Amino acid sequence: MKKYRQVEQQPQEIRYIDVNQTIDPEKIEEITEVFKTPLVSTYNWDYSIPDSRIKRLYDLGKQLNWNVETDLDWDNGMVSKTVFPTDEKYNPYAGFKPYDDLSHEQKLEFSWHRAALSASGMLHGEQGALLVAAQLACCAPSYEAKLYAASQTFDEARHVEFFNKYIQKQIGIMYPVGAGLKSLLDKILTDERWDLKFIGMQIIVEGLALAAFNTVKIQSNVPVHKNGLHFVIRDEARHVTYGINYLEEFVKTLSKEEREERALFAFQAATGMGGSRGNQLRFYERHGWNSDEVKEHLRSGNLDRTSLEFRTQLFGRIMPNLKRVGLLTDNVKPMWEALGVLDLQDLPSDGAINWDEMAKPLVYEEIADSVVTNPA
Repeated sequence: MKKYRQVEQQPQEIRYIDVNQTIDPEKIEEITEVFKTPLVSTYNWDYSIPDSRIKRLYDLGKQLNWNVETDLDWDNGMVSKTVFPTDEKYNPYAGFKPYDDLSHEQKLEFSWHRAALSASGMLHGEQGALLVAAQLACCAPSYEAKLYAASQTFDEARHVEFFNKYIQKQIGIMYPVGAGLKSLLDKILTDERWDLKFIGMQIIVEGLALAAFNTVKIQSNVPVHKNGLHFVIRDEARHVTYGINYLEEFVKTLSKEEREERALFAFQAATGMGGSRGNQLRFYERHGWNSDEVKEHLRSGNLDRTSLEFRTQLFGRIMPNLKRVGLLTDNVKPMWEALGVLDLQDLPSDGAINWDEMAKPLVYEEIADSVVTNPA
């Protein structure tokens, strides 16, 4: 019989998983954390759905469903633990003496823990997106928005399934959710206003996801991981486009005070979501590293290039999207300017839909038949 355990917060230990295990249903422990929300839900009795961009995106979602079990080659797409899961040329710790002093086997272990930290954050974020999408199906006011939110809920469930299977079958290590991401998800899930859920999830969290997924996909050495991310990215791009197109019209109906409140929320969400600091410290401590020395290394010279490129990818999506929906107000622009990202507002917005690109059939990307391992 299943066991159920309710906790005040997610357990903070790193989980180690036998990737060859057969899970016994009798030994599963369901660990739950309760959150309460004054969700204001709506019926919609009109049922009218115009031939709009939202309907077309919903129709695309129906056409482009994919199956984690059958559309990904789990038998041939995984790699040996003697292979680095991420291409070492992207490793920001190379050149850091404590890392360089590690043996080849220790560097492999380090790389797989980095992969676990990344994949775990994506898994937890996708569960949050699943819960928010389910809420939006209840509280979004229009019929077409409810239909799309319901289809997005299924997309997010599939993403949770993919990242969980990748961790369970390939990596074998799971980190807890980072404090910053958890705080943002809590804020979005427990706010009663449906449009803040849209802003927080469709613009901020999904913008973060697209930047992270694209970066990780480029760097991954694991074929099933790269192809799964390829499919996930297609879904997420559709979700961001949906949010922009829906919010663009809604924000115009808000008062100046309401708009400023939402603009500030978007800024606070975007700048507070990167907090996996506790996990990073735990990650460094495993190797006996001084976190201040690591930070200094990452800040120095071109060693910070990867994080700078990610920062540009992230805010290069968020800034033009906020501008398009009307949430880059005069009051928050100085805050964005202080971060050095305001100039990214004039990049192309994700609200501009390339229907031909979005409607392409789901196919595997071309991936090299062999994965090059890094020499010892």
